[in-house]
Amino acid sequence: MASREDVRRLATESIARGDATGWFEALYQSAGGAWTNIPWVNLSPNPLLVDWLASSSCSPEMDASGLTCLVVGCGLGDDAEALSAIGFDVTAFDVSSTAIDGCRSRFPRSIVEYAVADVFELTRRWSGRFDLVFEANTLQVLPADLRAAAIKAIAGTVALDGRLLVICRARDQDEAEGQLPWPLTHEELNQFCAHGLIELEFECDIDEEVPPVRRFRVLYGRPCRLE
Repeated sequence: MASREDVRRLATESIARGDATGWFEALYQSAGGAWTNIPWVNLSPNPLLVDWLASSSCSPEMDASGLTCLVVGCGLGDDAEALSAIGFDVTAFDVSSTAIDGCRSRFPRSIVEYAVADVFELTRRWSGRFDLVFEANTLQVLPADLRAAAIKAIAGTVALDGRLLVICRARDQDEAEGQLPWPLTHEELNQFCAHGLIELEFECDIDEEVPPVRRFRVLYGRPCRLE
């Protein structure tokens, strides 16, 4: 099993070569199909996404039929499948072709459109297309100098009157950034607001990991009429 230190070493070497995302493919390949050997993989949807779907913001009776959804950095597909199950027309991408092959193998009858894509080189056909965009944990594994470009790219996929749900590790502005996965500040996340989005909901919570991790869950929206 790869430890978090193994992952940090792999990422550091890849970033030093000027390839900020190539290490994901190497990591998924090294798992050899034993997916739980990857530290963050638990083969279930993100608990904060599940909680949000069950909340007043998005009630359990919600019928998302006819609404489009994009899952950023989908990994092995559990979040994408959870969103598809309530009716969203889901597109989900990951930079790792091995991860996408894993999605298709795990969910052979899935109606999710799985794609290999890099957040820095998204297809133009996704521009302004999605009613809901879900981003969890991608930004926190990108070097600080690349996050602004990723934020701009993700924001660009949100449709008019659409929503963007972001989940990430959290830190205060005066806290040290620490090591990968790098916790983000509320101020960093609000760079989304520079790209036509407005903050609708902001929550900070402690998850049930061991040790516990503080996380932000933030909902943004793109108004129908831009100011």
